Amino acid sequence: MRTALIAWDYPPSPTGLSTAAREIAESLAEAGTDVTVFTLDRSGRSQSAGVSIVGCEIGKRSPLGPLAAPLAVRRAVLALHREKAFDLVEATNWHGPGALLAGRPGFAFVTRNSTPAALSREPGGSVAARLDGWIVDRLEARSAKRSDGLISNTGSHAAEIAEAYRLPKDGTPHAAIGLSLKPETVARGRAAPYPGEGPAGGSGTVRILFVGKAERRKGFDLILDAAERLSCIDPPLDFELVLVGIEPSDLPAGVPASARARIRAAGRLPAEAVEIEYERAHIILAPSRYESFGLVYQEALAFGRPVVACSEDASARAFIGAPGAGLLAEPNGADLARALKTLIEDAGLRQALRARAFEASGRFSRRTLGAETLSLYEKALGRHRERTAATSP
Repeated sequence: MRTALIAWDYPPSPTGLSTAAREIAESLAEAGTDVTVFTLDRSGRSQSAGVSIVGCEIGKRSPLGPLAAPLAVRRAVLALHREKAFDLVEATNWHGPGALLAGRPGFAFVTRNSTPAALSREPGGSVAARLDGWIVDRLEARSAKRSDGLISNTGSHAAEIAEAYRLPKDGTPHAAIGLSLKPETVARGRAAPYPGEGPAGGSGTVRILFVGKAERRKGFDLILDAAERLSCIDPPLDFELVLVGIEPSDLPAGVPASARARIRAAGRLPAEAVEIEYERAHIILAPSRYESFGLVYQEALAFGRPVVACSEDASARAFIGAPGAGLLAEPNGADLARALKTLIEDAGLRQALRARAFEASGRFSRRTLGAETLSLYEKALGRHRERTAATSP
C-alpha cells in the first residue's frame, strides 16, 4: 500500500502533533507500508526511518489565510500522485490541511482526529480572526464529512468528533486507535530512576512538570491559580514548577512574586531536553480540560511519574484515574492545589503512584498502532470503492 500522511510538522519539531505524525508514519513503515509524509514546517525532501518526507512550507503571512495550507498540500500530493499513485491519503483534522483532497477520485481519504481547532480557540478576537476561525471550522468539517474512514484516539473522542462535525450516520468506518511512543522513549523512561529514589522516595525540592501551551483548554489558568495558592501556604512547601512550552512572556503580569519565584518557564525545548525534564520531575501536572488522547499522560506513565490531571477530561479519567496512576482534581485552582499539596508532602504516596504508573504504561505500541491503522485503511478503501461505483455513470 502506498500512503500519503499529511501533517503540520514532523520531528525534530517538538510538538504533540509532530510526535503523533512520527509514530503513525514509522509504525506504518515498520508494518511494510510505503509512507510519504507531507509536512508544512519545512521545504525540500528527505528520508528518515524508512519514511519519505516532503516539505510543503508556506509563507507565514500568506494572503490566502487558512486556505494556504490546504492549497499547498493539494499541489504537492497531486504532483507525486501523478508520478506514482497513492492508494490512500491520511490527514490530521486540525485546521483541515487535507480538506481539498477529501472526496477526490483516485485514492481513499482518511481523517485522523486530534482536538478540533475550535476547542483551543480563545473567545472573541478581531473580525479577521473570527472569519479565519469560521473558515478553519468548515475546512475541518469538510475533511471529516468527505472521508472514507475516520480515526479518533478513544471511543469518547470519536463520539465528540461526530457531534462537533455533525457527521452523518452513513456507514463511514470510524475506529478508535491509540497512539504509541517511540521505543527509545519507553526504554529510557523505564530505566530512569526516580529523583532521590529511596525507601521513602527521597526528600528536598519536589519538581512539578507541565508540558503544554498557555491555553485554557490545557488548564493553564488552573495552574497559575494553584501555584499562587501553594506559594501562600505556611509553613512553605518546597517545590518548583517547571513549565515546558511556556515562555516567560506567557506569564501574566498579575502572577504574585511568591508564585513567580517557584515557577521556571522553560519555553519550547527539543525532545531530548524534554525527556531530561521528565527524568528530573517528581510529579507531572497535566490539568487539561480536554485531550483527544493525551500523549503527556502516556509519557508520564512511561517514566513512572505520578500525574495530577483534571477530572473533566475523559482521557485523563481513562488513562490516569482508572489505573490509579495519579490524582484527578476538579477543574478549579483550589482542588488542583489540594491534589498537588498531597503529593508534595507524601513521598510514600508518590512511590505508590509511580508503581501504578509503570503498571499502566505500555498499553499502546507501534505494532498495535500499525496493525489497527492498516485495518481501518482496508475498510476505508472498501468504502471509497463503494462511493466511486455509486457516482460512476
